[in-house]
Order: sequence, then C-alpha cells, then structure tokens
Amino acid sequence: MADATAELTLEVLKSVQARLAQVDGKIDELKQEMQASRTSQNGIRQEITSVFQEISGIHATLVRHEGRLDRIEKRLELADAPTS
Repeated sequence: MADATAELTLEVLKSVQARLAQVDGKIDELKQEMQASRTSQNGIRQEITSVFQEISGIHATLVRHEGRLDRIEKRLELADAPTS
C-alpha cells in the first residue's frame, strides 16, 4: 500500500515537473517577445523624435522667412492699409 502511494506521488510529481518545464519554456518565449517589443518601441521612439526635430527645423525656417517677408513688405510699402 505504501509502495502504491509512493509510486502515485512520484507519478504526480513527474507530471508537475513536466508542466513546470513547459511553463518555463513559455516564460522564456514571452521574455524574448517582450524584449523584441521593447526594441521595436525604442526604434519607433527614435523615429518620432527625428520627425519632431525635422518639423521643428521646418518651423524655424518658416518663421525666418515670415520675418524676411514682413521686412520686404515694409520696405516696398506693400503692407495692408489699416481699415477704420
């Protein structure tokens, strides 16, 4: 009777051990997927940052051109006359 209980316990423990090995494998897969996602996110962040920097540069150029056009209009007296 004790041998049967010991064998049964051993079989259950083997089953639990096999399941734990599967869980460990799945956890390793999830870790790899998370790392890949983080790497992808970092790449996207860098792309977004470069887009914002480029837009900022374009904005600065437009501001400079607007100032130059204002000066040209004043010099040529092309400014709109104020309305009453």
